[in-house]
Amino acid sequence: MKTQEVEVKKIILDELATEKAIDLVKETYSKKLAEKLSLIKVEAPLFVKKGTGVNDDLNGIESPVEVKIKTLPSQKVEIVHSLAKWKRSKIGRLGLQLQEGIYTDMKAIRTDEDLDDLHSILVDQWDWEQRLSKEDRTLDYLKSTVEKVYAALKETQELILKSYPELIEKLPEDIFYIHSEELLALYPELTPKEREYEITKKYGAVFLIGVGGVLGNGEPHDGRAPDYDDWSTETIDGKKGLNGDILIWSEALQKQVEISSMGIRVSPESLKKQLEISKQEVRLTLDWHKDLIAEKLPYTIGGGIGQSRVAMLLLGKKHIAEVQCSIWTDEILLEDKKTINIL
Repeated sequence: MKTQEVEVKKIILDELATEKAIDLVKETYSKKLAEKLSLIKVEAPLFVKKGTGVNDDLNGIESPVEVKIKTLPSQKVEIVHSLAKWKRSKIGRLGLQLQEGIYTDMKAIRTDEDLDDLHSILVDQWDWEQRLSKEDRTLDYLKSTVEKVYAALKETQELILKSYPELIEKLPEDIFYIHSEELLALYPELTPKEREYEITKKYGAVFLIGVGGVLGNGEPHDGRAPDYDDWSTETIDGKKGLNGDILIWSEALQKQVEISSMGIRVSPESLKKQLEISKQEVRLTLDWHKDLIAEKLPYTIGGGIGQSRVAMLLLGKKHIAEVQCSIWTDEILLEDKKTINIL
């Protein structure tokens, strides 16, 4: 009996309390985000037609899951990786005004993921997008949007802590901004993930600007597809990139958690430039890319916010398996269940 009591104390919320808390986190944060960014909720696809250019190519190396449809034998269909480009088209069709936008509960399957405490083949996120003007494609506008995304997170945590005061995670008051080039200069001997670890441990909440473009050491901080976020435009401070990642320090995990990648989307000019840099000009023949070049799509800013990662963070969980039903390795099922509740 004593052994069981010790094991229970390692887990702050049991499985029943966790299920209720996950629902509260998701319901609260989606409402807060929608209020801050003037978003309406929309329905979204699970799969799209292959070859249109609509699907998100992520880092450009991941393979989407193809689906065979009995009544459409000649049509190639694939499950979405995210809705980065689909959302932009949707905003155009809805005719939304400036500073108005959409969000959806997006689910995707990414079979190339390496399973660990933060990664699953099932991706669930709030995919959001907001319309802006060409003049608003600035670093200041990006930062002001990050502030709203982070404010929604802090307000959600305040409510969660009222319901579950035993939780120990506490978000810092402010989010710290740093460019990936500046981060490289601070820690030139470290890997990108090691640099993220050091800066997030120091500040607690960080927005890392400029992800995808080549840095001074000849390498990008991380991969980013060339046709949604703008990572090649040079801002007034002489650095490149109108995108970035939100990193939060987790006390439970004792490391940084990337809860969101987001950014101002490519213009016709930056799309051409980034496709040239990445040697993927062939994408200019795809329907979505043709529409963007022809200026048929609105200017937007957008991103994805991991639902399970936000739940992990706010509920002090040590593994994504505690907040998400998915497929796990035998090692996770047999070893980690000693200290976590696998859903």
